[in-house]
Amino acid sequence: MKLSVIIVSYNVRSYLDQCLASVRKALEGIEGEVFVVDNASTDDTLSVLPGRYPEVHFIDNEENVGFARANNQAIRIARGEYVLLLNPDTTVAEHTLREAVKFMDDHPQAGGAGVKMHNADGTVAPESRRAIPTPWVSALKMLGFSNRYYMSHLPWDEPCQIEAISGAFFLLRHSALDRIGLLDEDFFMYGEDLDLSFRLLKGGYENWYLPLPIVHFKGKSTRKSDYRYVHVFYQAMLIFFRKHYSHQSFFFTLPVKAAIYFRAFIALTDILRQKLHL
Repeated sequence: MKLSVIIVSYNVRSYLDQCLASVRKALEGIEGEVFVVDNASTDDTLSVLPGRYPEVHFIDNEENVGFARANNQAIRIARGEYVLLLNPDTTVAEHTLREAVKFMDDHPQAGGAGVKMHNADGTVAPESRRAIPTPWVSALKMLGFSNRYYMSHLPWDEPCQIEAISGAFFLLRHSALDRIGLLDEDFFMYGEDLDLSFRLLKGGYENWYLPLPIVHFKGKSTRKSDYRYVHVFYQAMLIFFRKHYSHQSFFFTLPVKAAIYFRAFIALTDILRQKLHL
């Protein structure tokens, strides 16, 4: 088996339908398998889509166990030489999977690869290429200097090594996962892709950006205007920071921690202001 595609879904049946249709087409000529792990959706995902995609393995969770844990469920039974973590609110071009797999075949030191993500309006998503958010990089980004974080010096039209791969399309060498471990389930959602990317680099692997297109209807699978999103997102930032940088000097790490709490406070204030004006 060459490729295992894993999609974690929650209440996005229409987007998942589009995603699966694109994956079916893109997998032509590849020995592959597809898993959908449904995190207790309350829409009609599981009553509609299994009949449309009989080749897909649907896993029905009784509760929302989060992104990391749900992906791990499928990874443990996946048979592919490569594992693709794919968001349900994406569509992939017909040639993207073939060329991405070929690149991994040709570059045995590549542990993971991401692609050129396009927003729904056709613009290129800057998070297609990211740096590891070290305390210095994080501080710069929170001050509004995001060029380093988004690795803006790199070309868009050729493969290049990056530090962090987006979880929206994260192609992994299965043997690398066997070596460094699966997704860290301390992350409920957000941050697990940064953590996994960092562990690949620490394990001696390379992370790559490939100029292969997908469309990411960013944010359609999450609600970024509620308190739970703010809590989960900024909690993930703190988990990552404590896991990888707790050994740093207190005076070095304190400003970054303070900035995380401050940004969370601002986000919550904005949400409250919006609700009061409804």
